[in-house]
Amino acid sequence: MITHLDHLVLTTAKELECIDFYTRVLQMKLESFIGGTPPVERKAFKFGKQKINLHIQGKEFEPKAHIPTPGSLDLCFIVDDSLDVFIEHIQRENWPMIEGPVIRTGATSKINSVYVRDPDQNLIEISTILG
Repeated sequence: MITHLDHLVLTTAKELECIDFYTRVLQMKLESFIGGTPPVERKAFKFGKQKINLHIQGKEFEPKAHIPTPGSLDLCFIVDDSLDVFIEHIQRENWPMIEGPVIRTGATSKINSVYVRDPDQNLIEISTILG
């Protein structure tokens, strides 16, 4: 059956700000590729073995979510550094942290998390695995 998430699609109303956040603040790699129906140039943020495909509100690719909506996601990413290293990084990048560090329940164990919002107001949780 299902083994892992390959990619997800993020709809943004703020393309340039979104690219800045995911590449500068979250340090993901921006890639361009050809895809969709009809095939067109697209953008994605790569990290680890996953990626986030980008849709621009009003210019989405088919097929798409029934109601693609900026700001409707709540995502959690696991970092391999200490959470303090990530906190120092977002402070250097002058990006506001809205909560944390706090202990939460992750997919496989307890996690230590901080929360930020991306330019579309999606909730982004950055975590380290405890124990």
